[in-house]
Amino acid sequence: MLHEKSCGAIVYRKSHGNIEILLIKHVNSGHWSFPKGHVEGNETEVETAEREIREETGIEVNIDPTFRETVSYSPKRDTQKVVVYFLAKAKTFNFVPQEEEIAEIRWVDIVHAGHVLTYENDKTIVTKARACIKETG
Repeated sequence: MLHEKSCGAIVYRKSHGNIEILLIKHVNSGHWSFPKGHVEGNETEVETAEREIREETGIEVNIDPTFRETVSYSPKRDTQKVVVYFLAKAKTFNFVPQEEEIAEIRWVDIVHAGHVLTYENDKTIVTKARACIKETG
């Protein structure tokens, strides 16, 4: 069994009193999700998430390591993948999609994110993230 690990984040910003999250559409699959990618070398989970967000979107973030959600699934036979998601507040808002991997990026009101996201696991994480963002103000 091959084990893979990726890290990413639910990137958010406050805009006109609303909370918006950054969603990306993957070139290969066409699925809507969050920025994420494989851990490289001796990177920490947080370092991986920051690098992947920057590479895929060009956005700089502040990661909240106290929000840590994991999703496990099998992307192909004999492979088990774990994805660790953090909460990340955007420091910059203008994005530049990584052409090889990202078909589209958009800021979506967190209330409507469930209509855009492809996977139920991601929708569940957004619900948890929304509660956490409300608590922190």
